[in-house]
Amino acid sequence: MARKVANKKVGTGGCTFSHGFLFIVSLTLFSLCIVSLVGCNGQQASVDGLDRSRSIPMDARKAEVLRTLDQKFENPKAHFELAQIYRAEGLTQKAEYHYGVALSFDPAHVQAQAAMVKLFFDSGNPAKGKTYADIYVDGVSGSAPQSVKLAKAFQDEQLDEYALACYQQALQSAPDSAAVNGQIGFYYLSKNDKARAKEYFVRSFQLDPRQPDVANELGRLGVEVRIPRIADEKVQEVAAQPGQDDEREWRIVAKHGLMQVEPIVQKGEKKK
Repeated sequence: MARKVANKKVGTGGCTFSHGFLFIVSLTLFSLCIVSLVGCNGQQASVDGLDRSRSIPMDARKAEVLRTLDQKFENPKAHFELAQIYRAEGLTQKAEYHYGVALSFDPAHVQAQAAMVKLFFDSGNPAKGKTYADIYVDGVSGSAPQSVKLAKAFQDEQLDEYALACYQQALQSAPDSAAVNGQIGFYYLSKNDKARAKEYFVRSFQLDPRQPDVANELGRLGVEVRIPRIADEKVQEVAAQPGQDDEREWRIVAKHGLMQVEPIVQKGEKKK
């Protein structure tokens, strides 16, 4: 015998509600609770230097870092992350303290150095910020790689004056470094100074043609890059004929937005 299922109704005094209506109301209330909880806990830590791939609320992240320090106080990374959190919260003195502790355990922690300088400038103490910046820049004067690392850290903190000072210092230490010239090119490119970026990219590529990232940027800037002989295995696969030596010179050119390799002189032709 087939049972007829009707919209069963529930009476409450003078009002009558169907089960379907009650279900919709319950689902709506449940959704509102979920949204409320997400709203309370959804303010995530957006602090430079922290692992942004971890979507953890600020309070939870702070608790995690504090637990890490309880287990091992001599942890410069944890002190730096805690300083970043305090900085975001506007707790300048606590941030300065933990930047200092991070640097005491790792004096070459360039992110902490740059963040410390930025903290002083932002908190209305530019004289102290300049003093610290000068000390940090001078501390890496003997190393082009470290100067570049500090320059990048200053650049991340939007301290362009000191970033550029470090880049120029690195260039003075290693004027024939393809890496240094390339990094300065990327710095100027980030400032939309394409003329200077092109200048340093060209110099970098002349020093070392095995730099696909630099070659790519030169192509975007409309620069034809000439490569003496074959400087790349991929170019060899494209250009060389089986069983024959290929003494031609090659160049990289940007065509239709793509990097292409083509010979400057065809086989049997004379160089102009």
